[in-house]
Amino acid sequence: MAKPTVVLLPVWGAGHFMPMIEFGKRLLRASGGALSATVLLMPAPTPQQASLIEDHVRREEAADVRFQRLPDVELPTDHTGIEEFISRVVRSHVPHVRAAIAGLARPPAALVFDIFCTPAVDASRELAVPTYVYFTSAGAMLALFLRTPALDEEVAVEFEEMDGPLDVPGLPPLPASALPDTMLQRKKSTYEWYVYTGRRYMDVTGFIVNTAAELEPSVLAAIADGRCTGGIPAPTVHPIGPVISLPSPPEQPHECVRWLDSHPPASVLLLCFGGKGIVTPPMVAAIADGLERSGHRFLWVLRGPPEDSRHGARDPTDATLDELLPEGFLERTKGRGLVWPTRAPQADILAHAAVGGFVTHCGWNSILESLWFGVPMLPWPLGAEQHMNAFTLVAAMGAAVPLVVDRKRGNFVEAVELERAVRSLMGGGEEGRKAREKALELKAICRKAVEENGSSLAIFDKITEEIFWTNTKNESVKPNKNR
Repeated sequence: MAKPTVVLLPVWGAGHFMPMIEFGKRLLRASGGALSATVLLMPAPTPQQASLIEDHVRREEAADVRFQRLPDVELPTDHTGIEEFISRVVRSHVPHVRAAIAGLARPPAALVFDIFCTPAVDASRELAVPTYVYFTSAGAMLALFLRTPALDEEVAVEFEEMDGPLDVPGLPPLPASALPDTMLQRKKSTYEWYVYTGRRYMDVTGFIVNTAAELEPSVLAAIADGRCTGGIPAPTVHPIGPVISLPSPPEQPHECVRWLDSHPPASVLLLCFGGKGIVTPPMVAAIADGLERSGHRFLWVLRGPPEDSRHGARDPTDATLDELLPEGFLERTKGRGLVWPTRAPQADILAHAAVGGFVTHCGWNSILESLWFGVPMLPWPLGAEQHMNAFTLVAAMGAAVPLVVDRKRGNFVEAVELERAVRSLMGGGEEGRKAREKALELKAICRKAVEENGSSLAIFDKITEEIFWTNTKNESVKPNKNR
């Protein structure tokens, strides 16, 4: 008899696809072989994204993980933001998702879909399949989603025109400057995606969130108490994180890691803006100036401009350093600085004892990796929900020194501001000391949560049993706790 299966519906972005596959693998291990997984693959909109996904699929394909490719759909060209684009692509795939689920050998135990895939709720409800959102961002962002339908009714003006901050229960008063870009343009159709998503989230069985209960206690309590949803109970939140993919160290360390070996503990500042993070030539000049003036050691992962921006894709290219960097910068910083022009193993670098700070674009996966290794941060958000993550990191968690980012100038940071923040974080100042202490405290929290008897591991066991027992009613095989 076929094993009960969990259907996973990820989107193609690396920061969404890979964490969901990692969650699926952990779910199978937690079930002790009692469950299998079927991953529905929506075609990626660009060749670069398709290649990345196919490479990952080849690495991850295993006996109990089946990848099923969905047919191509027509891609929208009249969207006003990436959120709307992805949501409309998913909506076009709903019939294919319904057909894939209906074609399984037995009804699935659950459908677990990405933050963007709320249109798939329609298919799962028609087929009476329990549905979970795998939420790849912070609990704070989930609270904002759940609060957005009420905010839309309460606030008549653009959020930036409000006299004071927004009220999102569980968080400090939230300035409009912390909202995603597309929430600040309420007349555009992408804004409606936030309102629609917040409403549809109330129709799911539960949320599986890549955070730890002790990492965001106030905001998770506010969701659980119904304070983010006007007193109406929200679906159950299952904080199971940090879910981080940490591959085994290679036999031959990466060149960046070898370079770090020659530097003292906690002396090097890492600058890395994620797999899609793009800094403009004026930003590059300001960063170079700020780093040079700070006098501190640094490892800067610098990527070049994208070749293809269709369908919202903005994939960086390898950088040509002679063209991007100010003349003489590499010579003047030789020995204390390394500029790396292509992809680099961020987790391996953060794990190195020489790294004492991290300038990050504030993607949630990057934040979790930094906290896992106890590295304090300088938040330089570039888009999506990153401004919200930066606010949470500074105001709610305290593991970062704030950096003044000018959103009206394309998220620009002045060289003098970067110099100030680098000196504060990497020097002996009080602000940097507090951020370092908090980062180490959160490191212990993250690791304890996923250890035996930790909160996240206990919740992971609970959600595994809930999916297996409640939804399959299968009593022939019991999930065990062997991992």
